[in-house]
Amino acid sequence: MSKASAPSRSAANPGARWRPFLKLIRQTQPSMPVIVFALALSLATAAAGLFIPLITRNLVDGFSFSDVKPLQIAMIVGAFLLQAAASGTAIYLMNKVGQRVVYRLRDRLWRKLLHLPVSQFDRQQTGELISRMTNDTGIVKALISEHLSTLISSILSIVGSIVLLFVLDWRMTLLLLVAIPLTVGALIPLGRAMIKISRAMQDENASFTTVLAQVLSEVRLVKSSGAEPIEYERGRRGIQSLFRLGVKEGLISSITAPLMSIVIMALLVVVVGYGGMSVSSGGISTGELVAFVLYLLQIVFPLSQLTTFFTQFQKAVGATERLIDLLEQPEEEHQAGRSVPREERDIRIDRVSFAYGEGEPILRNVDFAIPQGKVTALVGPSGSGKTTLFSLLERYYEPTEGAIRFGGDAIAGYRLPEWRSLIGYVSQESPLVAGTVRDNIAYGLDREVGEAELRRAAAMANAESFISELPEGFLTEVGERGLKLSGGQRQRISIARALLRDPRILMMDEATSSLDSQSEAAVQDALRKLMRGRTTIVIAHRLSTVVDADQIVFLDRGEITGIGTHEELYRSHALYRQFADQQLRMPTSQNEEIPTFQ
Repeated sequence: MSKASAPSRSAANPGARWRPFLKLIRQTQPSMPVIVFALALSLATAAAGLFIPLITRNLVDGFSFSDVKPLQIAMIVGAFLLQAAASGTAIYLMNKVGQRVVYRLRDRLWRKLLHLPVSQFDRQQTGELISRMTNDTGIVKALISEHLSTLISSILSIVGSIVLLFVLDWRMTLLLLVAIPLTVGALIPLGRAMIKISRAMQDENASFTTVLAQVLSEVRLVKSSGAEPIEYERGRRGIQSLFRLGVKEGLISSITAPLMSIVIMALLVVVVGYGGMSVSSGGISTGELVAFVLYLLQIVFPLSQLTTFFTQFQKAVGATERLIDLLEQPEEEHQAGRSVPREERDIRIDRVSFAYGEGEPILRNVDFAIPQGKVTALVGPSGSGKTTLFSLLERYYEPTEGAIRFGGDAIAGYRLPEWRSLIGYVSQESPLVAGTVRDNIAYGLDREVGEAELRRAAAMANAESFISELPEGFLTEVGERGLKLSGGQRQRISIARALLRDPRILMMDEATSSLDSQSEAAVQDALRKLMRGRTTIVIAHRLSTVVDADQIVFLDRGEITGIGTHEELYRSHALYRQFADQQLRMPTSQNEEIPTFQ
């Protein structure tokens, strides 16, 4: 309801759209003295432009080589030099202001993006956010850098020229003023159409950027799946949309430019024809006619500049609406809350339920304890909520009902950075960032990591041997998302990163399920070193990796259906026993020996 009513309020009150734009610009704290000085220089440029036709009139009326005075030449040259110097300085200063504004705006947006909750990235595509950061802020910069300085000078040129034209010949001026409103009236609907097209191009650019980001980041998946034709078609649709919008934009320009040319030529013909007759009859002098033509040009060209400014302004306002919407999204609160206690405590999942948005609940009244210093394994079919529970522990999301407690205190009450610093997460995907091996092992630490400490963590993760064989050792580039390394190598770097953090709580999403036997043995050995003496929570895809866990929690469709050791669940939990028997094809009779998977 509110969304539907927003356009009508904006239409009824135009200021409702440009005020947020001005507010956003003020929040970037642009240098007002610099802006005022630049605008003053723009006024000086316009004033110098108004002064030149008057000097030209006097020069033409008294023209003869013998009557040319050095002062007149000096005044014309001085006016041109003043206009050029003032204009150049104003352009430089406004460009600097625009760059400063977009710098601070992008800095604010970048901080905002990093502090948005994970749920925001679930709702909004990455390419769209990239477009907001680059394209939309670029439109705002272009308005300030390239068009704002022309606004004041254009207005002064138009107003000043009209006043001086009335002084020179009010009849001819009235004749011209009839044509100008007609021209502006023709340009207004074209300008509105251009604004709609510009906004559509901004949205289409965001969509196309999203496709590019998705495809290029997963190009190996595209190629291995033979999906090039599919992705080509997706991209081609975006390219076609941009092409069609560009053609529409060109169509409007093809109408606007000739229309302005016709108006200029028609006005020149009228002025020269009528002025020539007035000169013949002695109504005006030749110099006044020349001045009249020059002032006419100083009306027409600033009018086209004003049209461009308001088109760009509307584009900037549209971009600003999207930027403001992004900046107003709630973000994770990093400073609120109390410090995490230093003593070790049990973790309690206290009657937790959770659903993504308005969807079906993923977890339903989950309730169990995770003893400190012990290994707890989460087992169950795909989609049972194991990974979601990890996301709640990391506080990517908050439970819909219930709470997760550290000892007796809800973890939501702790400072978020402190809580996350307790956790070391080794995932199945083992994500790496573009950079060196060293960068990835020390990633996220706010302290300097010494060479000895780095090597110790790598050695404990069974990673030092393969790192030493890399071309540049710890300084070897791993490529985008670590694609220059094997899966086992990436896993061991992730484990070294977790070891370097020295976490009190360790969470592992079956870190060996996709590795060969040799890599798995090395990673398993590294994981045993990492788990020693820590509260460990493991998502188990293969039961053979968790038979020695202190407790196993079986999740099915978001609910706990069994808790116990491997032996206890094998005897009492039918689905767990089925999982165990299927994985190793062992007999299911309770009279048979219980498989130990060793």
